[in-house]
Amino acid sequence: MTSGDFRRVGAEVSNWGRWGAEDERGTTNLITPREIVGAARLVRKGAVFDLGIPLGADGPQAFPGRTNPLHMMTETGAGQEYPGGAKWSDDYVVMPLQSGTQWDAFAHVWYDGRLYNGFGEDAVGPHGASRCSIDALGGGIAGRGVLLDVARHAGVDWLEGGHVIGPETLDAVAERQGTEIRAGDVLLVRTGWWRKFAVERDAAGWMSTEPGLGLDCVRWIRDHDLAALGMDNWGIEVAPGEDPAVTSPVHCVLLRDVGIPLGEIFDLEALAEDCAGDGVHEFFFVAPPLKVTGAVGSPVNPLALK
Repeated sequence: MTSGDFRRVGAEVSNWGRWGAEDERGTTNLITPREIVGAARLVRKGAVFDLGIPLGADGPQAFPGRTNPLHMMTETGAGQEYPGGAKWSDDYVVMPLQSGTQWDAFAHVWYDGRLYNGFGEDAVGPHGASRCSIDALGGGIAGRGVLLDVARHAGVDWLEGGHVIGPETLDAVAERQGTEIRAGDVLLVRTGWWRKFAVERDAAGWMSTEPGLGLDCVRWIRDHDLAALGMDNWGIEVAPGEDPAVTSPVHCVLLRDVGIPLGEIFDLEALAEDCAGDGVHEFFFVAPPLKVTGAVGSPVNPLALK
C-alpha cells in the first residue's frame, strides 16, 4: 500500500455518523464510565509519570510558522510596597498551541473540503474553528492507557528517522510485552525520538525526519477502537512519508475520517523504564486539553498513574 491510497482507506475506516450527525468528540465517545472506573483500579503503587516536555525557549521547535514558548514576567515584586510587606509576581506565555506536548483537534488536518463527521472546511476561519475545535474535547481525555515500547522491542535507544512502523510491529510488541489492547484505550507508542532530542539538542535535525506510523496502521487503530493515540515523535507518522507525492496521509485519515485525537511530543522515557522494570504496561492515563475556544490544538501535561 502507498500513501496515495489514503482516500480509499479513509472511506473504509470512517466513523462519520457513528455517534450522530452533530458529534465532535470522535473516538473519545468510547471512554465510558465503565472504562474510567476500570482504569482507576490500575493505580496500585501510587507512581505518577509526567509525560509532558518542558515549555521553554530551548524546546524542539524548528517547524515553519512555529516557535518555542516565550515566557515573560510582568511583575517580579521589585518596587512593590504594600501594607504588611506582601509582594507578588505575575507572568505570561506567548506560544503556538502545538509547540510542545499537545493534542491535535479534528480541525487541525483535513482534505477534500470536509472535516471530521462531514463538517465543511469553512468552519475554520480567522476567528478559529466553529466545529471540531479542541474545546469539543474539553470533557477530558482520561482512561486506560497502554504503552507499546517499539524502540525497546527493537533494542535501540531510538528508531532511525524514516523508519516505518507497521501494524505487524505493533502486534509483535504487544505480544512480547503481554499487553492486551482493548476498545476505548489510549495508546502510547514509544519510538525513542524524544530521547534523541534530549540527548542531541538538535532541533533542526530532530524535525527534519522522524520514525513513525505507516498508513497500514490506520486500519489497525480503527479495528482496535482506540480512544486516543499519543507518541514521542513530533508528527505521529513517518517522515519522509511513504509517498512523497502525498502530505500527512495518516493525519488526514485519523483526524478527518476516524476522528481520533492525536498527541505528539510526549516524553515517555521514565514511564517506559518503569514499565520495563515491573512488566506492567497499563496505567490510568489523564490528559485533558485546555479549552481554548476555537483552537485546533492544545498544550497538555499528560499523567500516567500506576
